[in-house]
Amino acid sequence: MFLRNSLKIKPCDNETGGDSVRQKIQMLYQWLADNPNINARTDYENLEQFLRSCKYDLERTKKKIKSFYQIRAERSEWFSNRDPTLKEIQELLNLGVFLPIDGLDEQQRKVVIIRTAVHDPKEHSQNDVFKVMKMVLDLLIKFEPENCQNGIVAIFDMEGVQLGHAMALNPKLIKRTVDSWQTYPYQPKLMEFVNTPLHVNLVLNTFRIFMTPKMRSRVVVQKRKCSVKCENLPCNLGGKGPSYQELTQRWKRLVEENANFYTEDDKYKSVVDGKN
Repeated sequence: MFLRNSLKIKPCDNETGGDSVRQKIQMLYQWLADNPNINARTDYENLEQFLRSCKYDLERTKKKIKSFYQIRAERSEWFSNRDPTLKEIQELLNLGVFLPIDGLDEQQRKVVIIRTAVHDPKEHSQNDVFKVMKMVLDLLIKFEPENCQNGIVAIFDMEGVQLGHAMALNPKLIKRTVDSWQTYPYQPKLMEFVNTPLHVNLVLNTFRIFMTPKMRSRVVVQKRKCSVKCENLPCNLGGKGPSYQELTQRWKRLVEENANFYTEDDKYKSVVDGKN
C-alpha cells in the first residue's frame, strides 16, 4: 500500500496565485497541441508536476517536458519493452535494485534506496538495471506524487561493490543517466553514498563531471553510517523499517500488478522521423 502525505501544494498556492497556475497549464496544453511531436501526457496533474518542479517558470517547464519525452524516445533500452514478466526484469526485481521506503525524511522528502552492487555485472547489463530502476521510479511518481513533491533523497548502498560494477559504467552511460535524472519533475535533493570503499570515488568523480553545480553540491559520501533521518529507514541501514527483502517483495508485486501502466506509459515519448 502506498502512503500518502497530507501536504500538497495546490493551484491556489500564494506564491503563484491559482489563476496564474491554471493559465500556465493551459498555455502548456496549447503548446503541446502545437507540438504533437513531443507526444506528452497532457493531464492536469502531469503538467502541474513539471510546472512546480520548475518553480512555475513556463519556459523552463517547456524545456524540461521536451527533454523528458525526448530522452524516453532516445533511450529505448530503458523505456521500451517494459514487460514485468521478462526474465531479465524478473531477476532484477527479485534482487531489489531500487527500493522506495515508506514515509518521508525529516524534511518531508521521499526516500529511495539504490542498491548499486546487488546485481552481478556478468549476468545483468547496466542498461537493464537502469530500466528496472526507472520502472519502479515511474510507478512511485504515479502513485505518490504528493510524497515526491519536495524532492527525492537517494541513498546509494555500495555494499559489495566490485571492479566489475565500476567497469560497466562507462562515461557515455554515466552522462546518459545523469541527463535522465535532470529531466524528471522530481529531482534528487540529496544523493548519499553509504558503505563506500575508497576506490568508488573514481567513478563518482566521473558522475560529477556531468552534473550541474547544484546537483554536485547534493552528493554526500559516507564511509559507513547513513545520515538520513527517516523513521522507516530499513534495518539493513540501521533503521527500524522493513528489511531490504520485505521491500523487494513488495515492489516486485506492485510492478507486476501494474503491467498495464507500463504498456500505456510507454506510448508517451517524442516522435522521431514519424516513429515513437
